[in-house]
Amino acid sequence: MSGTTLRLAVARTTVPADPGDAPALRAAGAQVRELMREAAGAGARLVQFPEGALVYPGKRLMSSAGPERLAEADWSRADWGLLRAEAEAVAALAGELRLWTVLGSVHPLTAPARPHNSLYVISDRGELVTRYDKRLLSHAELSYLYTPGTAPVVFEVDGFRFGAALCIEVNFPELFAEYERLGVDCVLLSAMAEDVMFGVLAQAYGTLYNYWLGYSTPAQYGATAPAGVVAPGGRWLARCPAGTSPALALADLDRDSPDQDIEIALRYARPWRRTARAGNHPAHLPLGDRRSADRTCF
Repeated sequence: MSGTTLRLAVARTTVPADPGDAPALRAAGAQVRELMREAAGAGARLVQFPEGALVYPGKRLMSSAGPERLAEADWSRADWGLLRAEAEAVAALAGELRLWTVLGSVHPLTAPARPHNSLYVISDRGELVTRYDKRLLSHAELSYLYTPGTAPVVFEVDGFRFGAALCIEVNFPELFAEYERLGVDCVLLSAMAEDVMFGVLAQAYGTLYNYWLGYSTPAQYGATAPAGVVAPGGRWLARCPAGTSPALALADLDRDSPDQDIEIALRYARPWRRTARAGNHPAHLPLGDRRSADRTCF
């Protein structure tokens, strides 16, 4: 890859629902690491995994009142030691492969606080460099499951700036506008969702803000909501094949792309829209023109 290009791998893995199911957690970790090796073999510099790639706890399964009624989550059932061991194994492999890795999981806080729903950002040296915590939660998540995060996260790989978002945050355009103001080249959106419109919204943000988006979804929903990479301008550059098996979508983020839609989005549309949003056109305002001020005349 050149200094203007970065190869992104977006992964689709099978996401377990029970944080106390040790065999399922180990299988999830093994599947993540298998796809990391595949991504590194394909020349990727960064691989993105779904929301809750190690575990996405079911809200009814976690209910302290039993599955028939939603109630405060019983986090004592989570195997925190095993979840940490799996995350550390992923980090060690990231260092071995020299591969940046963005991994979804739950992040424990100091008891009795609820955990965060998070994306771990692991560098190509195997170091946990930052973590994105989901800020805008669903009603059930906020009422029974998680502590919300408080801030956007931006990190840099080979001169490319990345932001992160999780699942239903796709419905809040202000978060994606914020990342445009922060100067990201790509937003990594990981979602435990089969809603087709989430992918449509990812395309919309590529169109509106003229950056790339990585869109990672679980294998369970691979037939209806395939993972992939959106180009600046909104076109899908790559998508996982239809199906429910683990898979990767690979695409080059290329600032010098010969594709006309990407060139227009990066070189013209994004800079102009920044200027327009800033309101930098006072010289063109019709100050004092009565025919402009009077809206009741033809």
